[in-house]
Amino acid sequence: MTSPLRVLVVDDQKIVREGLATILDLLPDVTVVGTAGNGNEALELVALRRPDVVLMDLHMPVLDGVGATRRIVAEHPSSAVLILTTFGEDDDALEALRAGALGVLTKDAGREDISRALHQAAAGHMTLAAPLQARLLAATGPPAAPDRANLPDGLTARETEVLGLIAVGFTNREIAEQLVVSETTVKTHINHLFAKIQARDRAAAINYATQHGLGPP
Repeated sequence: MTSPLRVLVVDDQKIVREGLATILDLLPDVTVVGTAGNGNEALELVALRRPDVVLMDLHMPVLDGVGATRRIVAEHPSSAVLILTTFGEDDDALEALRAGALGVLTKDAGREDISRALHQAAAGHMTLAAPLQARLLAATGPPAAPDRANLPDGLTARETEVLGLIAVGFTNREIAEQLVVSETTVKTHINHLFAKIQARDRAAAINYATQHGLGPP
């Protein structure tokens, strides 16, 4: 039997974090291992409780969600960070992604949506709120393939496009729709590019894309 997902809830509003903790504890495959009211408290509890995922608010006193995310990713890489914010268009949400968060949800998300995103983050996959996903795509457009001579690690132009869309947070189905190909074709491209860049999962691929200027702006 699979162990429940260990989650730390971080929000500066007591009623919000306690409400989230209560809701998540009702899920059979999630265990809330603690709550924190700011980024510093979160760092202390991550070191103590070793959660699989930190469900993180953005705007908090002492140390905000972006700063806390950056430190958790650097100091406790086994704990993924999922951002929960009021507005999907928040500029700080983009900063949190750059800092290493594996997803952004808005606070109007349902319990099942949050649970699904928590498990996605724990598995190294990204989840983005629709407003933020649309904003990222509008800002970047479909990833432009660089000149073949400049493609890193032997990636093809199409593999580079797929990698860019992974970095924006698209699912395989959404990538297939964007590129007008089948999901099977997308999976083939992903298998090939993962082998070339030696990525074990989407999180590693996103990190690679960011390092090579193929991720979100």
